[in-house]
Amino acid sequence: MTATALPPSPRTRVRRVAELASYEQAALYAIVDAAYLCHIAFHDGKGSHCIPTACWRIDGHLYIHGSNGSRMLKRLQESDVCVTITHLDGLVLARSAFNHTMNYRSAMVYGQFEKVSDIGRQHAAMDALMEKLVPGRLAHVRGGSAKEYAATTVLRIALDEYAVKQRQGGPLDDADDMAHAVWTGELPFTHGRGAAIADALNTSDMPAYAAAWGTESA
Repeated sequence: MTATALPPSPRTRVRRVAELASYEQAALYAIVDAAYLCHIAFHDGKGSHCIPTACWRIDGHLYIHGSNGSRMLKRLQESDVCVTITHLDGLVLARSAFNHTMNYRSAMVYGQFEKVSDIGRQHAAMDALMEKLVPGRLAHVRGGSAKEYAATTVLRIALDEYAVKQRQGGPLDDADDMAHAVWTGELPFTHGRGAAIADALNTSDMPAYAAAWGTESA
């Protein structure tokens, strides 16, 4: 995929530590594809809210889903929102308390969600979610019923207006602090998977994707 740097809008232009910003599509997609959850900020008559929810990407859209009765899903179709995703990779320890920082990958997406009304596209989107969560699982489970799909809303937002901000590497110490004798470096966070645990009522042999779960990185 060829990276394309989109001109930032006034609300996506990163001003604080702007050198860590990116507007490359490939950088955005990598952050979204590594995520299982996003946080969505919106406003209604009861105030401002920021709610975590499962997310996944199909081409140039980020998808979410929920019950037809969800207050959030109804509001998201009425006005612009902000979607955020953050991966914490490490704590960065400097010589000065005020120069400590974190290594991370983050993305902010602005726009308005739209409902996936076509039933075929709705089914395909939900299949894509299952495949993202556990590749290979979809072929083993009971598919959604017409009643279940009728009670579910699938929304998507275009990944058109966004900003990515990322940091990696060690501390940036001030020259005046270099003589201070203290350990400096990074305390990394690793994203791993534990071994699969069979349910007490399980009646089937463990499939390959479950057996391999604990041996793969997240």
